[in-house]
Amino acid sequence: MTRHLNLVESDFEQMEKRVLPKFPFCYLTFKESEDNLNVYEVKDISNTGMQLCLKNGEHSYKSHSDIQGKLSWLGTRLEVLGTVKWINENRLGVEFTHAKNHKENIRDFLKMDNFITALKPIHKVEYGTALPRNLKYWLRADGPVELFVWSHADGENSKFQFLIMEHFIEWTDGEGLRTGRIMSKRDIDTPLVSSDEFVFKIDNQLDEEKIDLAKVLCMSIDSSKIPSESIDFIKLKLGI
Repeated sequence: MTRHLNLVESDFEQMEKRVLPKFPFCYLTFKESEDNLNVYEVKDISNTGMQLCLKNGEHSYKSHSDIQGKLSWLGTRLEVLGTVKWINENRLGVEFTHAKNHKENIRDFLKMDNFITALKPIHKVEYGTALPRNLKYWLRADGPVELFVWSHADGENSKFQFLIMEHFIEWTDGEGLRTGRIMSKRDIDTPLVSSDEFVFKIDNQLDEEKIDLAKVLCMSIDSSKIPSESIDFIKLKLGI
């Protein structure tokens, strides 16, 4: 499952691919209107846009079409407006409108407190998800946030990865911390495993703002989700 990494380097940027497990259910959804039966999963979201996936049904959008509807998450709904920037079969890339009040509403919807409330320990038995080999812990808040903690064969921590909206923060044993940006994401499901392939643009230098996001999230994780010794380990590597 750690089928990474294809490395592409140039004078200008460094791109890497990762294959990470995918949870089969998404509770962050988008619906165009009350009388439209299409309900989209929100695969990715940030303050500037979102990626939608229509599992059942057909859409009629074309590139540069306007799109309007409601995001639903954790019992909260938000009316959003945007433009379809790209289409790939059942997936849509949407850029939110730039109106000031609209931007403020989205930022409030995507605030860190909501992420923390939504974090679920997927590694626990009650979620019924088979974990990839060497994945110790997996926290997920639907589309916006995931935390993966991997181990060596002897059980010692080998790596952790935060995905916080479009941001990527990773620590690897023997390499240390790196930060980057999620550039793309696609399904690579097979009959045996459900996964997503990510392409990350790695920052030339550590982005302290990204690390600060991981710190805030980590400070709010309690031992009911991940054992305290692992939380302390992550805090140490983040510099908390």
